[in-house]
Amino acid sequence: MNLTLLPDLATFVTIVEQGSFSAAARIAGTTPSAISRSVSRLEREMGCKLLHRSTRKLALSDTGKTVYQHALEMLEAARQAMDRGSSLQTVVQDRLTLSVPKAVGHFVIHPLIPTFLARYPRVNVSLRLEDRYMDLIDDGVDLALRITDSPSPGLYGKPLMPIAHIICATPEYLHLHGTPQQPGDLRQHSCISLGETPADSRWKFRRPGKTETVQTHGRYAANHTGVRLDAVKRNLGIGSLPLFTARDALARGEIVQVLPDWEFISAYTGELWLLWTRNQHMPGPMRAMIDYLSEEIATHGASASTSETQA
Repeated sequence: MNLTLLPDLATFVTIVEQGSFSAAARIAGTTPSAISRSVSRLEREMGCKLLHRSTRKLALSDTGKTVYQHALEMLEAARQAMDRGSSLQTVVQDRLTLSVPKAVGHFVIHPLIPTFLARYPRVNVSLRLEDRYMDLIDDGVDLALRITDSPSPGLYGKPLMPIAHIICATPEYLHLHGTPQQPGDLRQHSCISLGETPADSRWKFRRPGKTETVQTHGRYAANHTGVRLDAVKRNLGIGSLPLFTARDALARGEIVQVLPDWEFISAYTGELWLLWTRNQHMPGPMRAMIDYLSEEIATHGASASTSETQA
């Protein structure tokens, strides 16, 4: 094997990912002609055509598709080898900035941070609890946790756990006011919603073959998950809550799920993804945090994935 062609294989992957020679050249900091020569060397060495080129687009040949998959595996193996080697060294002092949705940060991530800090005494962590979108590069974020089913293209990451949303009340409240049997029954109840926009009080439900939207009403609204949970516990009404915030109270019987046969549809529903930008060499603290969060969330019962991918 001609190992001098390894950089050309990496360039070939960049071409396929970017969709053009000129875009690949910008990424590599070189010229389109240099990119073209790199592909020509590969094709000459392999004795086959890898790309079909026209004035408007590039297309992989059948052989090119196979080479591309193997090249991806090679680059991933090399990246993991460098990352693991870095993580085995003593982690130098560094600061990690994490962007996390408020409720996830408070209920899921914050409780895990003390153990991480004790395990890595030379790493400082800045936890930024924001429900607004934060750009990893422009806002100086190392790792972002986002609830989405479609992570932004170009980011790398892994799904950590599913985020479901439910509605709950105390047994005492339901004993006094009755238990809703259908979504429409909520119109007769005091409902505790997010309260930031009029749409927050329009609750949507789904089950096989049917979707229903209900305009709810209530005397109290709060845009903080912990406050809504406390309001439910205080018998103020039926509240909408992410399942991870309600799980302990449900297990203790302090609250119960309302309309369990219906899926509550919320913008705060999907997969919790841990995301980062592509680095030629991932710093040890970042790798340590990725591994730690993955292991801890999996250990505590969430459905965490162990595989990393480009989002």
